[in-house]
Amino acid sequence: MDEDNNDNMYIKCEEAKDPKVQSPHSPVSDKFKNYLAEKNIRLYTHQADTFDHILEGRNVIITTPTASGKTLAYTLPVFEGLIANPEATALFIYPTKALTRDQLLFLKALDADLRARTKPAIYDGDTRQDLRSKIRSTSRIILTNMYELHQILAWRGKWGDFWANLSYIVVDEAHKYRGIFGSNTALLMRRLRRVCNYYDAKPQFLLSSATLGNAVSFAETFTGLPFVEVNNDGSPRAKRIFRIYSPQNKSSISAAAELVTSQIHAGMQTLCFTRSRKAAEITAIRCREE
Repeated sequence: MDEDNNDNMYIKCEEAKDPKVQSPHSPVSDKFKNYLAEKNIRLYTHQADTFDHILEGRNVIITTPTASGKTLAYTLPVFEGLIANPEATALFIYPTKALTRDQLLFLKALDADLRARTKPAIYDGDTRQDLRSKIRSTSRIILTNMYELHQILAWRGKWGDFWANLSYIVVDEAHKYRGIFGSNTALLMRRLRRVCNYYDAKPQFLLSSATLGNAVSFAETFTGLPFVEVNNDGSPRAKRIFRIYSPQNKSSISAAAELVTSQIHAGMQTLCFTRSRKAAEITAIRCREE
């Protein structure tokens, strides 16, 4: 339903959506079945499709919306592959250290639940020197970022066993790698592929992003490999209302303060994003005054 509230306001309402669940068509291990049963998890359609594509050997880019379960969609088949092949390894690349540390907790919990013995660990600029050798030799899942990967690739000998068994490369928040930085990281992906080729390894690439347009073209340009896109979001969604407001005779800060205040009075928890910290502080002051 679309509605114009006044000349300066555009309102769009998206109705709530029920979840769509599906079981993978690919055969799954007993550990995987038991995990889903114990956690009472039913996979959404995009998670099941991702599982099938990955187990069939395809490179996948997942482009379902934020909070739709993309992380579970690519981690479950990766763990399934690592369980099936005790020598296989996986590389998880994240754009920020905060996200890396957050995901480590999830991967460790999943590893314990599945009893996969992958020993997930972070390897970046903050990793202690006395731990690095142990991580390289014992961790089958390593989490890092593009900057550290650039350094790692220069030490091929130390990473020989890991590269030789590398089966999966996960790039989360793939939309971060655009523009000049994206061009540099695309070349880094080709360096990584050449190193893997030296060890006769052909890892699958798994990319995810909630904000990419023309995703397949992006993924293929980024890695130089063919991709399949998964975008059939099966996750549930509450009713959402979008309001686009163009203030005419007042500043954007005053308009934002009015909108935030009206939503607070209506009992809504509200986040307000501004162009600068100063604008955020002024908006907060105006809200308090109201």
